[in-house]
Amino acid sequence: MDYEAFFDSEITGLHREGRYRVFTDLERQAGRFPYATHHSPAGEREVTVWCSNDYLGMGQHPSVVRAMHEAIERCGAGAGGTRNISGTNHYHVLLEQELADLHGKEAALIFSSGYVSNWAALGTLGSKLPGCVIFSDEGNHASMIEGIRSSRAERQIFRHNDPEDLNRKLSLIEPGRAKLVAFESVYSMDGDIAPIDEICDVAEAHGALTYLDEVHAVGLYGARGGGISERMGLAHRLDVIEGTLGKAFAVHGGYITGSSRLCDFVRSFASGFIFTTSLPPAVAAGAAASIRHLKGSSVERARHQERVARVRQALDAAGIPVLANRSHIVPVMVGDPVLCKAISDSLLDEFGIYVQPINYPTVPRGTERLRITPSPLHSNADIDHLVDALSTIWGRIGLQRQAAE
Repeated sequence: MDYEAFFDSEITGLHREGRYRVFTDLERQAGRFPYATHHSPAGEREVTVWCSNDYLGMGQHPSVVRAMHEAIERCGAGAGGTRNISGTNHYHVLLEQELADLHGKEAALIFSSGYVSNWAALGTLGSKLPGCVIFSDEGNHASMIEGIRSSRAERQIFRHNDPEDLNRKLSLIEPGRAKLVAFESVYSMDGDIAPIDEICDVAEAHGALTYLDEVHAVGLYGARGGGISERMGLAHRLDVIEGTLGKAFAVHGGYITGSSRLCDFVRSFASGFIFTTSLPPAVAAGAAASIRHLKGSSVERARHQERVARVRQALDAAGIPVLANRSHIVPVMVGDPVLCKAISDSLLDEFGIYVQPINYPTVPRGTERLRITPSPLHSNADIDHLVDALSTIWGRIGLQRQAAE
């Protein structure tokens, strides 16, 4: 087989479909988020970042940066290996205590990423629970799908955010079998929010464990940043709450929280935990500092929601098609992969605005979009510049505008 020819053919296909992903060379500027330096063959220029998952700008918060510096001075750069062999660093212990407290759970377990925490936890629970059936929302993230697939447990897909369909499917399973319902609170591409209370009602009625991914909600919602489940007063009804340290908390890593026995079970059997190098102490220290700060401060969350509302209002007034939702994610709908990439390129090259195009397989074909994520640190001038740029490009390309309500 001509392997190189095969690789070339597959990549060419992505180019032809307009789905080839280009990495934009950016350098985040400490203390100046959301601005970054764009490195290109034409030279360096400053751009405004509008698609970062550092939702609150905590990646540059003084308490986070200070905690990371202090941990490096105390422990050095790395963790030295896995927690089983090289020892659990004290910063890992402190971080897990912060996370358990955040969600009102007995225990927490940290992983090298949010992807790994979903893959390892769902894969372990699904494979080890006898005769387990996993019920997965059809909109679940790739990491959840991969974890469920690797578990080799029976899988049932229920319609997105549809408790009635979940109930119908659960009703077909023998009452004594192990069952697990996996879903998200905020879905990252459409920005819609799950009916957590109704899903819990159904799961409890059928004796199923509940597994909630709060990756795009932790830090952002709830009185202390515990996510949608905290805001709705439902955290106690969820058996597992999973989250990330790399979005609103702005550092790196993933985690699960739950009962002491459940977390110990996953710790003892999950290969994705046992056989991988643990988080560097400085990363754990920075994440813990970010969580502590956001538990006590609502300033960032309030400013964030105000900025989101302002961006939505300005885009609506300009007739730019935005998918409506009740979260902080602002999807500008394009519906064509080539156009989506062209708009993204124009924003960067002409207007100094970085918004990455979102194409299949991240979203279904025909729903290609620009995923805009306002932060508390975007100014009114930044918002006006973004909306003016999109309006100029929309008029040039001739895309249909939506009527302002």
